Amino acid sequence: MPKSNKYYVGVDIGGTFIKGGVVDWGGNIICTDKLPTEADGGEERVLQNIQKLVSDVLKASNLTSKDVVGIGMGVPGMIDSEKGIVMHSGNLRWKNFRIAEKISALTGLNVKIANDANVATLAEVRFGAAKGKKNVVMLTLGTGVGGGIVCNGELYEGNQSVGAELGHMVIDKNGEMCACGRRGCLEAYASATALIRRTKKAMSEHPESKMWLTYDLNSASGKTAFEYKDTDAYAKEVVDEYINDLSVGVTDIVNVFRPEVVILGGGVCAEGDNLVIPLQRKVDEQIFARDIGPKTEIIVAKLGNSAGTLGAASLLME
Repeated sequence: MPKSNKYYVGVDIGGTFIKGGVVDWGGNIICTDKLPTEADGGEERVLQNIQKLVSDVLKASNLTSKDVVGIGMGVPGMIDSEKGIVMHSGNLRWKNFRIAEKISALTGLNVKIANDANVATLAEVRFGAAKGKKNVVMLTLGTGVGGGIVCNGELYEGNQSVGAELGHMVIDKNGEMCACGRRGCLEAYASATALIRRTKKAMSEHPESKMWLTYDLNSASGKTAFEYKDTDAYAKEVVDEYINDLSVGVTDIVNVFRPEVVILGGGVCAEGDNLVIPLQRKVDEQIFARDIGPKTEIIVAKLGNSAGTLGAASLLME
């Protein structure tokens, strides 16, 4: 089968929904759908839901299992991608779950899995913001901070595929407590969760802040401080501190990997230039040898909610 006619199923497993679709060699999504994950129902329930989703998208695409190369899956947690095992996933409450083997038995298809942040990175390199780049690092700024690394065109996963946990490098050894149990992790400062926490703290301490004009402590979000940064000193302080802390982590990443680009994904990236321009300036000021070495450009991810499906499918694209 020529490459141009190959089809792949990509599945993105989340704590709430399983999303998936049929993808062709060029990164076109032929069909997509989603089903509830229902992790509370146990491993077998999730397996049944994945099987149904795969069957549904194949049927909607007028394809059968014989028409696709296989199934790629992005899974949150610690993943042994070579063995197809979810070693640990807190969101799904899985431990040493041989998911690739089980889905292969249910569908009759070849199955490959990887960490969800890794597959999102693959998607952006193959089809998105970093298309054509060989050395790329991606940070996803969401509930936590995920990471993905591509070196010389290949996904770097580390020993047993459990590396690239960039959100858990420490930027302040006596700092905020992180969910992982350490203090001062980048995640504790640069996640959307951390940004919202800072925003609410500033609002609580300063009832005169203009942020109260349209938000309260229940409605404040990651965009609140950015929205008021030009008219409210307290909002500006939140944004400046957030970008400064993020810049420490990004600078460390650039010094270690010197990628062509650092991609930022996740909800915070909706701020676009309001985030990227000051962050780029700070990183350029801090990196080793300043402007003597090659420049690393900070860019925003392009694929949005499609990244999981496209990246998972990419696991099978040789």
